[in-house]
Amino acid sequence: MSADPLSDALAVADARSVFSGGFTAGGSWAIRLRGRDRLKVNAVVRGGCLLVREGGGEPLKLSEGDVVVSDGRQPYVLCSALGVEPLDSDEVTVDPVTCTARLGDGTDEDVVCVSGHIDLSRDSGELLRRALPELIHVRSHAAEAPVLGWLIGQLAEEMTARRAGVEFASDQLAQLMFVQVLRVCLAESEGLPPGWLRALADERLAPALRLMHGDPGHPWQLEELARAAAMSRTTFAVRFKEASGVPPLTYLLNWRMSLAARALRQDATPVAVLARSVGYTSESAFSNAFKRTVGVAPRRYREAARS
Repeated sequence: MSADPLSDALAVADARSVFSGGFTAGGSWAIRLRGRDRLKVNAVVRGGCLLVREGGGEPLKLSEGDVVVSDGRQPYVLCSALGVEPLDSDEVTVDPVTCTARLGDGTDEDVVCVSGHIDLSRDSGELLRRALPELIHVRSHAAEAPVLGWLIGQLAEEMTARRAGVEFASDQLAQLMFVQVLRVCLAESEGLPPGWLRALADERLAPALRLMHGDPGHPWQLEELARAAAMSRTTFAVRFKEASGVPPLTYLLNWRMSLAARALRQDATPVAVLARSVGYTSESAFSNAFKRTVGVAPRRYREAARS
């Protein structure tokens, strides 16, 4: 692995950002968006609107250049003002050429938004999902805003021009947008739930994480990891669990099983070889650990993934 935990987690989760279109709106309007258990991304290209979470909470005011990422578990409404009855996204007519919809009773284009989602693997995707808050709001004045603003503009241009390769280009731009959003999370980690992303944001813990990701097959001991973080074993263990939600060696076990699950889904590496690559000296020891963590034996997991 690369010793870059953020890239590693995105790869193991099979994270893939997909641009799905957008809308223009004028006058009075509201639309209900459902993530359908996928991470949902909305970016405001022009104008502003309100975001209302149906699970409760104060409405968020979105301005030009803002980006929001939802964990997809709860629907939310984008609207011109509170009290407007929202259309469900399935009820909106989408232009098949531009993949955009027109909302509202006004003739002007007061608001322009682009949308997308992030698909995650059925298993390791939880590694990424659990590390994120319910809703991420990246404001236009954030440190990453200039890059995000450029990416949003390029997405809007691709949506409008519809040149050859538009789908591929839009997907790559959406992927870069998501990476920038995660970087904002790392810079503003106070709102993150316990998980690997919050642990990575802790500069004292990051060296230990990089060791585990850089060489997951090494028989890491608590003392080695604590030494990399320049802490005592006890201080390191307590701080790591507070940040990540699990003890250091449990994190290592979960990470090894995530790597193994991805390999089982994607290639034909023999289980015995795979076991050694993630630090197990015997196939049986690896199989037992995998079954305890994932719920099924490695060979059965591979068969189910391929079917």
